[in-house]
Amino acid sequence: MRAAVIHAAKDLRLDERPEPKLAPGDVLVRFGAGGICGSDLSYWGKGRVGDFALREPLVLGHEVAGEIEALGEGVSGLAIGQRVAVNPSRPCLHCDYCRAGRSNLCRNMRFFGSAAMFPHVQGGFAERFTCRADQAVPVPPDMPLAKAALAEPLSVAIHGLTRAGDLLGKRVLITGAGPIGMLLTLAVRHAGASFVAVTDLVDEPLALARQAGADETINVATSPERLAAFEANKGFFDVGFEATGAPPALGSLVRAIRPGGRIVQLGMMPPGEVGVPVNILMAQEIDLVGAFRFCEEFHTAVDWLANDRIDVTPVMSAQMPMSDLSQAFEMAADRKRAIKVHLHF
Repeated sequence: MRAAVIHAAKDLRLDERPEPKLAPGDVLVRFGAGGICGSDLSYWGKGRVGDFALREPLVLGHEVAGEIEALGEGVSGLAIGQRVAVNPSRPCLHCDYCRAGRSNLCRNMRFFGSAAMFPHVQGGFAERFTCRADQAVPVPPDMPLAKAALAEPLSVAIHGLTRAGDLLGKRVLITGAGPIGMLLTLAVRHAGASFVAVTDLVDEPLALARQAGADETINVATSPERLAAFEANKGFFDVGFEATGAPPALGSLVRAIRPGGRIVQLGMMPPGEVGVPVNILMAQEIDLVGAFRFCEEFHTAVDWLANDRIDVTPVMSAQMPMSDLSQAFEMAADRKRAIKVHLHF
């Protein structure tokens, strides 16, 4: 079977790989659609994501959906031919974090398309792949599979909301109009935020952020003074979401959040230490919390998508065949052309 395999930075190939073996408790899924994530782009561009570097060829892809082709021994509640969004998280379910309901912090997590451990955990950009039955979440039979594949990044955004707390009536600042920033914009609106501002360095995604419901969009490369205006009187926003992974963005959030506010860090920063204006955090009692992947929010994301609770149209830029793999990654990396590019065979 064919799979999208990264061998080193800028060395992405459509390789022939062995057919997956179906173990008890697993299901075999035929790939239907998969979104190219920022981490996929980082492996492609740099050969690493944060502190996780490639040490062997890796099948990319963790934003995937498809159709069940076979059921492993002991699987119930699912059916051959059923369409599913696939949760790429495979926690152990036995460690202290899993038992405490925080499976995203699992000590033995196996996450699709990740070089965090060795041997690497192979991803879902393959004609067929297996997953544990609980990872396969049914979606309506008429749901486009590219839309179903958005369940994973939407889960990240919803988990960010979980870490932020009640957003009803709150003023929210989001740094970054990439896929997560866009989905955060939709999610915080759904959660009742009264005012939403989004910052970025590029005009094209900011225009889409307005379509997604942002009240204010700011290009901090060309008009930094517009963001600086929100720093007056010790800050304007109640909650900030950092979705770029760029250290300057975190600094800008700290200065724009009011005393007693909260900042949620979702973007993965570069390797090593990052400077933070801690004195402002201390003196204004601003909470800085991390948000890593998701837990049960995956099911919430599927529900939102299945019932059209948010309109994800601004996020879905293009669908391209796996045979155009290089062109698809080039387009996904061009922030003037795309927010989210989906692949199909």
